[in-house]
Amino acid sequence: MGQIYEKVHIGDNDIEDLEMQVVRYKPEGLDTLCKNTKFTRKELQIMYRGFKQECPTGIVNEETFKEIYAQFFPQGDASAYAHYVFNTFDHDHNGSISFEEFVMGLSVLSRGTFQERLQWAFSLYDVNGDGVITKEEMLDIVTAIYEMMGRYTEPSIDDTTAREHVERVFQKMDTNRDGVISVEEFMDTCRRDENITRGMSIFDTVL
Repeated sequence: MGQIYEKVHIGDNDIEDLEMQVVRYKPEGLDTLCKNTKFTRKELQIMYRGFKQECPTGIVNEETFKEIYAQFFPQGDASAYAHYVFNTFDHDHNGSISFEEFVMGLSVLSRGTFQERLQWAFSLYDVNGDGVITKEEMLDIVTAIYEMMGRYTEPSIDDTTAREHVERVFQKMDTNRDGVISVEEFMDTCRRDENITRGMSIFDTVL
């Protein structure tokens, strides 16, 4: 009985090894990525080399993504914010980011039009992906940004400051007073009011 179990067990390991090889990621053609992003073929090649160096399997899990963010914001705790950004990059919600997903997200953030970046920011704040932003969702993101920027920012920031900030922004954005912010309300307010865009730290902290 023990011998039979041992053989089955070895077989299972072999299957796992095979699955790991299949999981190792191959990006789609560079030409397709050139069409779908705002990067040149040369830029994509350089990025892929760097990506493979950091992530030999060709995919990034959330923990690795958080570690990368932590290096950029050593003065605060970036893990919560990194979690939300990770979700916007992970289009198929399989818990990992492929090179394509990474590059697509980066393309929008670094070279996207104002409209495209607003759309990305909306998806960041729309944590559960139901098409609207609630006050709780906005508070989650704003709190995560404050934590990432560090508790020693000037002027100092605490939970009350975050709540007041969210209350003020939410009132401006929720123009029909239905208690949620639609994508149209979000876009319109950001287009009209530069202070709101700046105050939400949409673009200066994303990457």
